[in-house]
Amino acid sequence: MPSLKDLKNRINSVKSTRKITKAMQMVAAAKLRRAQEAAEAARPYAERMAAVVNSLAASVAGSDTAPRLLAGTGDDKVHLLVVMTAERGLCGGFNSSIVKLARVQASKLLQDGKTVKIITVGKKGREQLRRDLGDHLVAHVDLSEVKRVGYADARGIADDVLGRFDAGEYDVATIFYNRFESVISQVPTAQQIIPAVVPEPEEGADSGAALYEYEPSEEAILEDLLPRSVATQIFAALLENGASEQGARMSAMDNATRNAGDMIDRLTVEYNRSRQAAITKELIEIISGAEAL
Repeated sequence: MPSLKDLKNRINSVKSTRKITKAMQMVAAAKLRRAQEAAEAARPYAERMAAVVNSLAASVAGSDTAPRLLAGTGDDKVHLLVVMTAERGLCGGFNSSIVKLARVQASKLLQDGKTVKIITVGKKGREQLRRDLGDHLVAHVDLSEVKRVGYADARGIADDVLGRFDAGEYDVATIFYNRFESVISQVPTAQQIIPAVVPEPEEGADSGAALYEYEPSEEAILEDLLPRSVATQIFAALLENGASEQGARMSAMDNATRNAGDMIDRLTVEYNRSRQAAITKELIEIISGAEAL
């Protein structure tokens, strides 16, 4: 049974931990507002960009003049997985959920005889994937010194991904991230960015391709627009990840603060009982000594 001093020290230790988790919760709440606003502000642009690309791609898909980023290499033997996680922990299952989705996808591809290459964005994803997929890691992007993610950071990642595609290093590229829905809900998402995915037109729906005439041609526009679309999708994913990370950290620190409070209450009860028992024992010894005299 722990002594009174041990219980007192443990109560003080848990109280100090509770102060830290409470402070981290408040910091995450402050950062969450900015990150959520940035993610929500980027969604309309990303969605509109995707709509324009889909509209243009629908008219040239399958043609011999279609851009390579749209038509692909004609094969799918080599897959590039871009796994985006956080640089720091203490955010619940945020990092693990992304890594789990990427690991499942990689395992499925390897079982099908495909070649898998992985680029990690964020230290936590790299640490987890290095354990069982270390041989497939080809690059790592360190954003630990970046205070606020900007389009330039996404552009750098996109240039690397596009450069590897132009060099013929892979056939299909997919990004993995968490899409922010609420403080307690972040959805692990896998999104193919190369080659561009053109949704099938609904049956009976008019594609609207005949309503527009493009100058220059659709192919020329797509040659310039598709690389921008890749960078935009990566930027939107980074912003979604940023909001999801702060939401997950806020929720995790709130739970930790509550658990610390419950532990302090239990330790305080145990301390009071032990102290009462010690006092009772001393009183019995005093009374017994007095009666012996």
